Amino acid sequence: MKTESYKKIQAQIDSILSEENSLIANLANSAAVLRSEFGHWWIGFYLVQGDELMLGPFQGPVACTRIKKGKGVCGTAWVNKATIIVPNVHEFEGHIACSAESNSEIVVPIIKNNEVVAVLDMDSTKFNEFDSKDKEELELLCSKLSRFF
Repeated sequence: MKTESYKKIQAQIDSILSEENSLIANLANSAAVLRSEFGHWWIGFYLVQGDELMLGPFQGPVACTRIKKGKGVCGTAWVNKATIIVPNVHEFEGHIACSAESNSEIVVPIIKNNEVVAVLDMDSTKFNEFDSKDKEELELLCSKLSRFF
């Protein structure tokens, strides 16, 4: 089922990205497509601004506005330039609890010219929600989005 969902998502987002050059619009619509398909608790983007990640377009409840480099799952993915899957956020040292409802998380860096320019953050109320299929598909999506930075 997840494979079929991602096929649908990739096609929809490819269509959106082929018709629009606005970074904010493309991030906003990508978050909306992901949330409408999966219904996760929170899906959004944080954009690199200096030594912080600044909240960008998202779908879900109110979120943390700024995250310092190296802090939490998002800041760690930024520093490591690598996707992080956290089956249980309560066991992740330094996790930033923007919401007590979040139990698992995946963060995928968006990289342009070998530098992280943003991260895609997805949170679920379920434990162990994200896996290697999510990693593979979300990394593909983030590689497509990198051209708008």
